[in-house]
Amino acid sequence: MTQPTDGRPVLLRGGTVLTLDESRRVLGDTDVLVTGDRIAAIGPALEAPPGAVEIDAAGGIVMPGMIDTHRHMWQTAMRGYGADWTLTQYFVWYYLEWGKIFRPEDIHAGNLLGAWEALEAGVTTTVDWSHGLQTTQHADAAADALEAVPGRFVLAYGNIQDAPATWTGTPEFRDFVSRRAGGDLGFQLAFDVTGDPAFPEKPAFEVARELGVPVTTHAGVWGATGDDGIRLMYENGFMTPETVYVHSASLSADSYHRIAATGGSVSVSTESEQSAGQGYPPTWALRAYGIPVSLSMDTSVWWSGDLFSAMRSTLGADRSREHLEAHKLGETVTHAALRAEQVVEWATRGGATALGRSADLGSLEVGKKADVVLLKNDASPVSFPLLNPYGHVAFQAQRADVHTVLVDGRIVKADGRLVGVDLPAVRREVESTVDYLRSQLGEEAWRQGMNPDVPETKVLDNPYTYTTYQSDSTHGG
Repeated sequence: MTQPTDGRPVLLRGGTVLTLDESRRVLGDTDVLVTGDRIAAIGPALEAPPGAVEIDAAGGIVMPGMIDTHRHMWQTAMRGYGADWTLTQYFVWYYLEWGKIFRPEDIHAGNLLGAWEALEAGVTTTVDWSHGLQTTQHADAAADALEAVPGRFVLAYGNIQDAPATWTGTPEFRDFVSRRAGGDLGFQLAFDVTGDPAFPEKPAFEVARELGVPVTTHAGVWGATGDDGIRLMYENGFMTPETVYVHSASLSADSYHRIAATGGSVSVSTESEQSAGQGYPPTWALRAYGIPVSLSMDTSVWWSGDLFSAMRSTLGADRSREHLEAHKLGETVTHAALRAEQVVEWATRGGATALGRSADLGSLEVGKKADVVLLKNDASPVSFPLLNPYGHVAFQAQRADVHTVLVDGRIVKADGRLVGVDLPAVRREVESTVDYLRSQLGEEAWRQGMNPDVPETKVLDNPYTYTTYQSDSTHGG
């Protein structure tokens, strides 16, 4: 993409700056100067370099770009389709029935739409948990879409239609890694551990270790992945500080201890856990074990693609659990343990830490990458008064308030509008995918798919076909 600033410095003037640095400084009436791809200075009344683009941030909040550590971007072309699904219905529709009909061009369409959606909401880094990559042609389409958008992305390569040991062991996969992994596009392996005592996922972990790439895995998902998988990972030495456990909503104390002891982190998708059924959103437990947290939105098949929703719902779920636990004991909570400041940190610095990028992302500090968001909406009565900046971000702001977004020092959203995007072309590509999917399903199946039937044999069952393992915890031993 053409850099809208043509390489000129950018100076955001007079905003309330949430640095999210170690001391969590909040700086009023402060400027942020960006030169090249880095933050050059933070302070009051900075001198503008010659030719600088100056942006009035007065009355607004300047914060680090938000980081989503788990989003199935290939599904974005089906936005809202599964609004009433349970997790079991999602598994049946995507894993067992219709996910296999997606073509490379459909993966491209979903990723393209999801990538622009993220930037529009101030999410400057997104992990594309891309488990629809049935072939390397699908993977190339996913990577092509991400590289066509001026955001920061991590391709978490996965394939729900095949065993992890199989797809990670093919020459085609190795060729893809040699061609596309690394550089500006981050790379992870994305697969789950069913808990099968034979540990069929072990070869995939060995490939990850050989390649030196992190693994991201859905853990603690009721009926699908649980304590048995965590134990196998631990006993075989595959739990590392780089491992990102998604959801972790139905695990035992033993599993939380293992995650904490090995230094991993958890990506919490609160709206998903509340609605789909992975388990109760686990931040109340993760805090007790000292496990690092990042936030994610999971999929736009159900939910929005912005982290404002994630912050808001996470505060609500955590505080609700805290109150309920106190009420059981006949007590009352007088001070909330989880504060707005913490969820804003999880949405920024927490994501950077999970991705091993805390040295250059996740906070506004001189020398760090210039991934910067300005929240400012002078046309909205909700924009003032600005009394508690963290509370404002977590409870008051929304995507319409994202005024300016910089990624790597480039302006990708200005005055509330995306820069350099051909939305009509994106729409045409997405509509083509929707038309194709409807034609493949037929109108009756398409309508029924919004509330699909679930075969009795698939209730409380892991959705993977490469093993018949069923968890004792959900099948009564």
